[in-house]
This record gives sequence, C-alpha cells and structure tokens, in this order.
Amino acid sequence: MTTDYLKSVADSNQWWALGPEIILACAALGLLVMEIVLPKKDHRFIPFIAILAQAMVLLTVSLNFRTIWLGENLFGGLIKLSPWGQVARVFFLVSSLLVSFLGTLCLPRTKVPRVEFYHMVMVVTAAMMLLVQSNHFVMFFVALETVTIGFYILVSYFRDNALTLEAGLKYLVLGALSSAIMLFGIVLLYGAVGKVSLNGVTHTGFEFEILNNFLRHHPDNFLAIAGALLVVGGVAFKIGAFPFQIWIPDVYQGAPTPVTAFLAVSSKAAGFAVLLTLVNQVFTPLASILVPVLSLLAAATIIMGNLAALTQRNAKRLMGLSGISHAGYLLIGVVASFTVPWATSAVWFYLCTYLLASMAVFGVMAYLSGPDDTNQTLDHYEHLAKQHPFLGGILAVGLGSLAGIPPLAGFMGKLLLFIVAFQAELYSLLAVAISGVVLSIYYYFGWIKSAYFEAWRPVSTETTPITRSVITIPTLTGKWILGLLALATLLLGCYPGPLSHWLPF
Repeated sequence: MTTDYLKSVADSNQWWALGPEIILACAALGLLVMEIVLPKKDHRFIPFIAILAQAMVLLTVSLNFRTIWLGENLFGGLIKLSPWGQVARVFFLVSSLLVSFLGTLCLPRTKVPRVEFYHMVMVVTAAMMLLVQSNHFVMFFVALETVTIGFYILVSYFRDNALTLEAGLKYLVLGALSSAIMLFGIVLLYGAVGKVSLNGVTHTGFEFEILNNFLRHHPDNFLAIAGALLVVGGVAFKIGAFPFQIWIPDVYQGAPTPVTAFLAVSSKAAGFAVLLTLVNQVFTPLASILVPVLSLLAAATIIMGNLAALTQRNAKRLMGLSGISHAGYLLIGVVASFTVPWATSAVWFYLCTYLLASMAVFGVMAYLSGPDDTNQTLDHYEHLAKQHPFLGGILAVGLGSLAGIPPLAGFMGKLLLFIVAFQAELYSLLAVAISGVVLSIYYYFGWIKSAYFEAWRPVSTETTPITRSVITIPTLTGKWILGLLALATLLLGCYPGPLSHWLPF
C-alpha cells in the first residue's frame, strides 16, 4: 500500500500545472542575468521586458483559465488547484503589472537599482500565487514567508531615506512576530492531530483535509482551538485587522509608492484568500468559536480604521488607515461565508473593485511625488484639478469608488457585502459597516476637496503657499492605463455583470 501511495505521489507532480509560477520565477531570474550581460546603456529596457513577461503570463493564465488539473491534489497534496486559485492568479498578475508601471514612474527619480525591484515584484507575485493554492501547512508557511521576506526588501528599498528604513525595520520586527504566532499555531494543530493512518498510509496534521476531518470529530479539542486562533491571528496581521494593524500607517508612509500599492492591494488580497481557504476548508467545524471572534475583529477594524483616518493629512497614511477599514468590510464577507455560499464571490468582487480604485489613486500619487514621497500631504493636491484636470478626474473617481459612491464599482462591492451580511443575519455588523461608510465619506471627500476647491488660509500664511514637487505629466501610455482603471471602475459600477459572471459564483 505504501508503494502504491508513493507512486501516486510521484504521478501527482504535474509541473505544468504550476507553469505560470515557474515562468514568472524564471523571468525574474532572467532579469538579473540581463543586467549582467547587457551593456549599461541598455538597462533602461529591462523594466519593459519585465512588464512584457508579466503580461504574457497573464495572457496565458486567462486563456487557460480552467486547466485539466483543476480540483486535483498535486505534489502529494501540497498544492490544490481551484477556481478561486485561478481568480487569484489573474488578480495578482494584474496587480503586479500595475505596480511595475508605478515603478517606471518612481524609480527613475532616485539613484537606487531598478532591475532588482522588478525581480522582487515578480518573485513575490509568484509566491502569492502559490500561497493561495496551498493545501498543506508546510507549503502554506514556506510560500507565506517567501512573500513576507520579499516585502521586507521592497518596503526598505529606498535605503537613502530615513523614514523608509524605519518602515522596513518596523515591518521586519512585527512581521517576524506575526510569523512566530502563526507558526506556533500550526505546531499546536500538528500536536493535536499528530499522525493519522488511513488505508496503511500515514498522514500528518499539516494536511488541510486531515485537519478538517479531525476537527469534525473533535471540535472541542483545546490544542486545536488555540492553534486555529493563533493561525487566524497571524493572518490578521497580513490583512491589517485590529489589533494587528499597528504597523500599517508607518510602513505605508515610509515604503516607496509602488510598494505601498503592492501592500495595499496584493498583500491584502493574499491574506483574505488564505483566510477564506482556512475558514471554508479547514476550520469549518470551529464556526461557533470563529464567527464571534471574526465578527468582533471586523467591527473593531472598521471603527478603528475610520476614526483614525478622520484627522489624517498625510496621503499615504490616509490610504493605509482607510485600508484598515476596508479590511473590516471584507472580514464581514469572511464571517458570512460560514453560512452564505456566495459570500466568497462577494469578497473577491470587492477586492477587484478595490484594486481598480486603489491603483488609480496610487497612480495619481506617483505622478505627484518627487524623489521623497513619504511626506506627501493633502495640501500638495491644491489646484490639481485646475492645473491637471485629467489627474484630478482620476483621483475623484478612485476616491469616490473607495468611499462607495454610486454609480462607481466600490458602491456595488459594498452593496454585495451588505447583502451577504443581511442574508447571514449579521445585523450588528451591518450597522457598524454602514456607519463606517458614512464616516469614510468625510475624509475621502476632504481629499477631493483639496484637489477641486480653493482652501482658505489665514493672511499670515497666504504668502507662503504649500510647495510640492513638479508634477510629472502623464505620457500617452500613462493616460491610457489610468483612464482604463477609471473607466473600468465606472463600468463595473453601472454594469457588474461581466465580472460577476467571470467569478465562480
């Protein structure tokens, strides 16, 4: 029996099933080789080669959306391809393309190496694609740490900036703490299950199916409950949920703008993809414990994020604090997924709308930032709409969508989550979420007001206007990219059908 099992494991090593991740990793290594072999004058083409490679992988994944291995356990159960894994692949590739585009705007203003940035973006993207398809805690932890270590490097990439180095140090310390918490939880889960013999084959508590089966028969096991809570706590750090959100304002401000966008969108999406997998496939028997815990986290996250953002004037810190509140809204969808089957689709729809709106806002921020983008305040956006109507319009669409204003996509995303919460009878959470949306309108529209309306200042300061870096005029390509983001945000708000049909409801 053991021989047959080992043969089945060997037969499950379908490397082509991980083709997108392998190609992306090889392309990332190829960038470093090109930096060595190409003349220095040709290094300026490498970022565009990186973008082209990511676009080709995205096209390949989109054309082969449903592979022949979908639903199968591969590599001895380490990997399981799923429809949501395919959605995540497309999501992360689109996000990495946009982050690379932001890199072409911000990196030339500094003296830091450029090729290594695109290399790290591609490696982290490949790791996130593996992370959301993990079916085993060993694979899960290795992929997660690859993502985390990549972000340690990216956050502190502008090593000549004191705030950037401070952000990198804080992210390193708190990230290591969250990883230790999660690893301790995984160890407790393994200690609760140990080794299980099925049909003459020994399995361990690291496998999702084995752990789920154990929890169904032993839902009151103290070690398993403690381990599950610690694992959820570790994931809560990645998504920036209360009380693990303390790192977000400083890290978002100190990190380069493209990395801040990467953290805000891809890292958050990876965390929620993992959390949905754990909740729906592993910890389902612990619903009576996890539902109140996650509900409390969701309510506290929404309240804390919105209240902290009300008086914030730094643009990047504001995006970070508002992102905390968005994590709270998404947690409502996670809680509802215990009882409402289509809640997972509502969460992913919200993440897609969040990607479009956030990348549009970060795109405008990249055009306004100079070599030091850590101290960009709302005052720097004065007269933006008058001097650069295109950038002002993109900013208004992005912020309006984040605030949930109809007819933009963010409104539909919030509406779907609210419907899910209502169907799951989460009435208290629904009331907190609606209150949070009302609060968010204040600071989002305060940002829009800075761009569109004259700000009254005392006479003593009228002679010393706010200084800002010279705005980079968007190229035709930049206008197309930002315009498509704004157009998609508007179209999905008016007609969300195409995206909702693409998601596996």
